[in-house]
Amino acid sequence: MENSVAYQTASKLLEIKAITLNAKTPFVWASGIKAPIYTDNRLTIAYPDFRQQIAKDLAALIKDNYPDVQVIGGVATAGIPHASGVANILNLPLNYVRSKPKDHGKNSQIEGRCEAGDKVVLIDDLISTGGSILKAVKAVREAGAEVIGTVAIFSYNLPESKTNFENAHTKLVTLTNYPTMIEVANDKDYVKEEDMELLKKWYQDPEGWCK
Repeated sequence: MENSVAYQTASKLLEIKAITLNAKTPFVWASGIKAPIYTDNRLTIAYPDFRQQIAKDLAALIKDNYPDVQVIGGVATAGIPHASGVANILNLPLNYVRSKPKDHGKNSQIEGRCEAGDKVVLIDDLISTGGSILKAVKAVREAGAEVIGTVAIFSYNLPESKTNFENAHTKLVTLTNYPTMIEVANDKDYVKEEDMELLKKWYQDPEGWCK
């Protein structure tokens, strides 16, 4: 397991503090969710070797799961650098999708290649509930292209995200996830044993864990 992509990716995210754990003083996410974890995968772009490894691993994930891909898409803004790296490796056209159309010019929401019939894979850095990337999925579909799947670096594996992707009829695969990160944190003593129990409790009950 320690040699797996999931384990190595989680290890590096913890090492560079892209993932911060604090079981006793929960973080409050923009969605209002209270959690013992905060993830800022934007930090990955500051580490060239890790950034390039992420691109290689995402490209391999896409080739394995979506071999028919024709266009790589990045979700603005955090997914764009990773999508660019993957598109370069796979030698495929690239686009990126804003959260909403521009309010000037052509009012574009999608920049780059997105044509009717294109088979697109969308990339984001992080999946919590899936809201951002699923908005991008909707925009690409409305443009006439086919989203054959989505990928990300890290997912919390929340039940809400699973439901949202199922309802959107969209497959998601990730390099690593919360259960793997917990395993790494335990193996490498990132948190105390009592805090580890709280981290596991949050995963089992994200809404009721700290009541």
